[in-house]
Amino acid sequence: MMRYVLYALLTTLLAGAVYAEDYPSPTEDRLRLSLGAVYLNSNTNVQVDSSTGVIGTPVNAEKTFGMDKSEVEAKFQLMLRVGERNRVRFDYFSLDRTGSTTIDEDILFRNVELLPGDPVNSNLSIDVLSITYGYSFLHSEKFELAATLGINVTDISARARVNTLARHVDQTEDQAGPFPTIGLDGTYVISKRFYLDGRAQYFKANIDDFDGSLGFFELDALYRLRPNISFSLGYELARAHLLSTKASNAGLFNFNTQGPAFFVRVAF
Repeated sequence: MMRYVLYALLTTLLAGAVYAEDYPSPTEDRLRLSLGAVYLNSNTNVQVDSSTGVIGTPVNAEKTFGMDKSEVEAKFQLMLRVGERNRVRFDYFSLDRTGSTTIDEDILFRNVELLPGDPVNSNLSIDVLSITYGYSFLHSEKFELAATLGINVTDISARARVNTLARHVDQTEDQAGPFPTIGLDGTYVISKRFYLDGRAQYFKANIDDFDGSLGFFELDALYRLRPNISFSLGYELARAHLLSTKASNAGLFNFNTQGPAFFVRVAF
């Protein structure tokens, strides 16, 4: 439902775009809405220990559980500028994959054991809603560079199921929480029709029984068809590392996904 609302909003903005002859600098944009798609190539490693302290089996989700490495996902980004140097950006990242395969080894996944010959259906979903504040310490018509501070509300869910006449297994793991990130946002104007946008956000922490890091990186080249409408080709990278040694919830999650992106941007 949300996807249809976003595309309806984009259509409305396109219909109301002003086709002026002058091209104001994109560093002066008060509002930006970017909608498109990202072709992601992922690599995921998971280890889920049992609640009794037995070390879980390290598995690669793509190889062991048969999940597709490549997936096309929607891209959404909204930026609002307040004054000349302050802005807020909203990003939504979602990746939902399924796999189906026959296991050829013993796998301990939390408190269940998957056996050789088990037909396993699996699901792995990752959702991240990011709210980022930026302050432009460098700002001109040609160049802008902002320091950023973001809060990333993250939800990671994994599920493995076996359903045969002899065995019924259904194990679900879910981890959710906010992660802060710090970073930089930049814009470089090449000409009235071409400009570059880039961002980098990263955070790493080691607290008690938790060690984790989260990073988002993006570089886009934009062509302004009209003063308010741009088309972009870019490249995006997202990384997550979560390691918990807490006895009741121990495990490891390593995730890396990257790929080209195409989107349409409406700006005022």
